[in-house]
Amino acid sequence: GKELIALSIHERSARSDKPFVAVNCGAIPENLIQSELFGHEKGAFTGAHKQKVGQIETASQGTLFLDEIGDLPLDMQVNLLRFLQEGVIQRIGANEEIQVDVRVLAATNVDLEKAVEQGRFREDLLYRLNVLQLNPPALREREGDISLLAQFFFERFLSEGRAKLKGFSQKSILAMEQHNWPGNVRELINRVRRAIVMCDGRLIKPEDL
Repeated sequence: GKELIALSIHERSARSDKPFVAVNCGAIPENLIQSELFGHEKGAFTGAHKQKVGQIETASQGTLFLDEIGDLPLDMQVNLLRFLQEGVIQRIGANEEIQVDVRVLAATNVDLEKAVEQGRFREDLLYRLNVLQLNPPALREREGDISLLAQFFFERFLSEGRAKLKGFSQKSILAMEQHNWPGNVRELINRVRRAIVMCDGRLIKPEDL
């Protein structure tokens, strides 16, 4: 749900008509992160056959969402800190700096304060990023939301199942509300989609989930 929260913030802001760019810092190979974020000029390194505009520059005037920021390598943390402080970037192989105005939202599953203590995350970057902190509750803590979300995803994925399927039985709703949901929203989506496919009746039962 982190990216959905970030997107919601973007859509309700004065930047809503500008780009929303999401980057998963943990999914990009370490040797490509700088190019991905800051871009590069043609010929800057072997394989750089054309100019590449980085994700930060792409998000100009809009919102940049950096997911799993705790996985960012230390050398890249320095570059990101400079951008946050100065508002400028420099593509790999370029001589000139580019001014970029972008809102930065960051998310992580890592305890960044502990990562700072262990030397894996820069303290100055943490303070620069952590101006306003949101701690979204786990699905199991969102009383009343589970059945609403289940219904939303049921309607979204209904076409994958039988046309006669109408919804959830009261017992299945109770089962969902009592479940601990260690996998949060992704687990809920998985179970609803599986139930839609597996259900033989008109209503989804607990065993279908």
